[in-house]
Amino acid sequence: MLRIGCHLSSSKGYLNMGKTAVDIGANTFQFFTRNPRGGSAKPLDVEDMQNYCTFAEEHGIVHILAHAPYTLNACAADEGLRTFARETMEDDLMRLEYVPGSCYNFHPGSHVKQGVEIGIRYITEMLNAILKPEQATTVLLETMAGKGSEVGRTFEEIRAILDGVEIQEKMGVCLDTCHVYDGGYDIINHLEEVLEEFDRVIGLDRLKAIHLNDSKNPMGSHKDRHEKIGEGSIGLEAVTAIINHPSLKHLPFYLETPNELPGYQKEIELLKSLYQE
Repeated sequence: MLRIGCHLSSSKGYLNMGKTAVDIGANTFQFFTRNPRGGSAKPLDVEDMQNYCTFAEEHGIVHILAHAPYTLNACAADEGLRTFARETMEDDLMRLEYVPGSCYNFHPGSHVKQGVEIGIRYITEMLNAILKPEQATTVLLETMAGKGSEVGRTFEEIRAILDGVEIQEKMGVCLDTCHVYDGGYDIINHLEEVLEEFDRVIGLDRLKAIHLNDSKNPMGSHKDRHEKIGEGSIGLEAVTAIINHPSLKHLPFYLETPNELPGYQKEIELLKSLYQE
């Protein structure tokens, strides 16, 4: 079964997201833990989380993905911003303990002219400060497109972060199809080779989720601009190959395409029709 969902608004709570997912034919979903361009989070609503967990079990929703706000930069040059990142992630992970089995995805950050090595050191220091052996949530590093001074633009940079983390079993990777394509990995003509490289450098066992997006720009553009499925430079044929690849088809896929709910519903229906059981 294709595990497919999209990005949903968390403004009305977990239970509402679960019901919305079911309404559009999804069986998982992604959401921001708080204002994506800010830092505030809504008061913790344990009852809503408990009601969601019951609803999710009844309707087969699993592997939901929480996304950190874009303002979280674990390797910022400003110490205050790094402190904000650490405190935000720590609070997010505490909240997610009420929804066990979730994953928490974050952009590694931008080193802001400090250099990749320093950026990676700051990121691993943050992770080592907040990860706990008993936590129920797996934290995912997202592959990036390489715009500006982003860390995580290559598989090697992702691996370097992972190598610095002490509690390895709580870490994984989210591969974004638009990002890796814009970053220079040819997932259209050489998907097999790209996955072999991922396995060699990082390990496919660490791949826990996929952001399934088309791209508005050509390969290697380092632009990070998502497009609707089949309407960008990656194309429907390549997307079909991705969701059906033996190394990927068991993973949850999350759409971050420029859509409203009706558009997401159409993409989910399309992808389900192309998926080979």
